[in-house]
Amino acid sequence: MNRCGRSGIGSLLCAFLLVGSAAATDIYKYVDQDGKVYFTDQPDHTGYRRLVKTWKGWTEARIDYARIEKNRAKYTPTIRRAAELYQIPEALLHAVIRAESAYDPNATSVAGAVGMMQLMPDTARRYGVVNRQDPIANIAGGTRYLRDLLQMFDRDLTLALAAYNAGENAVLEHGRKVPPYDETRTYVRKVLSFYQASQNPVATPKSGAATKSNPG
Repeated sequence: MNRCGRSGIGSLLCAFLLVGSAAATDIYKYVDQDGKVYFTDQPDHTGYRRLVKTWKGWTEARIDYARIEKNRAKYTPTIRRAAELYQIPEALLHAVIRAESAYDPNATSVAGAVGMMQLMPDTARRYGVVNRQDPIANIAGGTRYLRDLLQMFDRDLTLALAAYNAGENAVLEHGRKVPPYDETRTYVRKVLSFYQASQNPVATPKSGAATKSNPG
């Protein structure tokens, strides 16, 4: 078992060291009452939170269907309100949230993405989200961001999802195409598969090309 305790910048270095030494293992973080931060690959109590091991903060998590369905039911009213307010299909928001955090409002990434829709600090500031662990604020901010990406990329759902994962600049820099990042391509496929399985399916993207799909 790898374990270390740090505070401040040292804690981040410790996290990256653990991630590097345990590439196939989940890493967990715990902050005690004195603010000391602990990282381990074998948590021994429920106070630890799992960290996601990618630069953006998304990876395919182990599936806990009972927890996913419980949280899905709990947060569906909030998701529905955001979908109606910002004119985004509710099923699409569910697909993004399931892929991003599996409906965990406390999901945290090594890179700093937090919450249901895994908002990075700059994105949260852009959309006025002060507490990224607040499900209502996080979902509202993430939904507005997704709406803006859909507008930016002319309602092309594939490109909007790629931008949500890798950033809009990455999509623009690659000629308005999905960037050649394994994480981003896997993410887009995963979200689309969740969305296609819902009541509002979208067209299956063509291999090697960005297919324009109107989600609304």
